[in-house]
Amino acid sequence: MIRLFKTPYLVKKLFFNRIWGFNHIDNIVFLTFDDGPHPEITPWILDLLKKENIKATFFCVGDNVRKFPEIYNQIINDGHSVGNHSMYHNNASKSTKKEYLSSIHEASEYIQSTLYRPPYGRLPILWENDLIKDYKVIMWSWLSYDYDSNISVSDILNKATKIKSGDILVLHDNPKITEKQKILLPKLIRYLKEKKITFETIK
Repeated sequence: MIRLFKTPYLVKKLFFNRIWGFNHIDNIVFLTFDDGPHPEITPWILDLLKKENIKATFFCVGDNVRKFPEIYNQIINDGHSVGNHSMYHNNASKSTKKEYLSSIHEASEYIQSTLYRPPYGRLPILWENDLIKDYKVIMWSWLSYDYDSNISVSDILNKATKIKSGDILVLHDNPKITEKQKILLPKLIRYLKEKKITFETIK
């Protein structure tokens, strides 16, 4: 299977109502995390980001915010941005439109944000108009594949050479990849800082 770390230009053109990146002349990227918060990994990520003086954007699952509100509050208090990632990490390919939109609405009761990222990156184009009235649909221009057991940390770091200013980077605060993330994230941050890249949140 081909893994596209960088989002193809044609995909961005086809789904033009979604935000795939930003135009920046400065060396700025947008570090994002999906699937949390979770006590096994999110506090560790927050501690690392604080140590490195980095602000990120966390696309949170509503059910996790409901279960772990203290971690969600820590994300906010540390100055990071948050976004809606649906209530139950719903896959649009396996949901009706009503179920899907209802999950986003339910999550909004726990996550105060106008940012939305579709789980698995799946959002039927015919459903967009129901979302873009209330949300900025945030996609990505560089996907880490940190969740893929067939992709090594060294593979991901090799692909990090393609990261450029304005890119939206996707990683995960998912407990299933805790040990891998603890190796990957410090190395990725170190590499980007060596390239004089800085970090901003999505708002």
